[in-house]
Amino acid sequence: MAIEKREAVSDEDPDADVLRRMGEGDETASRELVGRKLARVHALALRMLGDAGDAEEVAQEALLRSWRQAAGWKPGRARFDTWLHRVVLNLCYDRLRRKREVPFAEPPDQVDPAPPADQRMAQDQTTRRVQAALARLPDRQREAIMLQTYQELTNIETAAVLGVSVEALESLLSRARRSLRALLEGAEP
Repeated sequence: MAIEKREAVSDEDPDADVLRRMGEGDETASRELVGRKLARVHALALRMLGDAGDAEEVAQEALLRSWRQAAGWKPGRARFDTWLHRVVLNLCYDRLRRKREVPFAEPPDQVDPAPPADQRMAQDQTTRRVQAALARLPDRQREAIMLQTYQELTNIETAAVLGVSVEALESLLSRARRSLRALLEGAEP
């Protein structure tokens, strides 16, 4: 009996009420959802893209899509967070593909977005090494690490976002951690 109760609680989507209200045109609900989700989706996009401007655009587009989908949202089919994280990942990969496909005859004239030299020197070297190692991981391994470690999703939630079983996720995470460790130690994974 206790197991059934836990499953029922875990299946309940904490965003169902706000989505229903958004679908009914409640502007307060829209602001509430943005307040709940903006920081997390922006953080995921920033880690995936490495560019604050692109991350802001992805976060805004993902939340705009949630607003458009609110009226037709079907509770129980999937948790809203699962859907939203998948939307953010898809938008990030679309941007990354577009960046790879655009050849330049010469580099564009842009202001260097890097922080001033004194701030760069103060940044933690370990963080840079970890980010570089994460970028070298295969996409699925990087997604699993990002969602679980940086987005703090559970194994069940991460598996749902990636569309795999929990067992497959655990195997994926194990391979990702081994590869990451090898990269950080200077060996090829």
